[in-house]
Amino acid sequence: MAILYTTKSTATGGGRSGRATTADGVLDVTLTVPKEIGGDGATGTNPEQLFATGYAACFLGALHFVAGKEKVKLSGDTTITASVGIGPRDDGTGFGIEVSLVASLPDLDRDVAEKLVAAAHIVCPYSHAMRTSTEVEVTLA
Repeated sequence: MAILYTTKSTATGGGRSGRATTADGVLDVTLTVPKEIGGDGATGTNPEQLFATGYAACFLGALHFVAGKEKVKLSGDTTITASVGIGPRDDGTGFGIEVSLVASLPDLDRDVAEKLVAAAHIVCPYSHAMRTSTEVEVTLA
């Protein structure tokens, strides 16, 4: 695969509590643990929120891509809402995530909208990674 763009983000601190920044400094967030999984509810974000945001934006981009190929105009009110949940895996060896997407394509015929959403699910790299269990290289610095 020819890589067209690469970015880097570094997390520091306690992992789920600390800070994360991108190499270019554009994203700089405070990380906090949600109350639901033992945190104090402090102001900040968490990996699940960041994943949901990235997935929703990426899927919306994929939807615009496939709509353009099909010569279909999407409304400016088109939205993708991603839900990401975390919990212990049934095998007891760690944690897993559960992801769902809801697409709203106002002003489009339902059949057309369903075809576009199905095509976007094939095109979107987040969807592809989730569907294929993409391997992740992990190394020690």
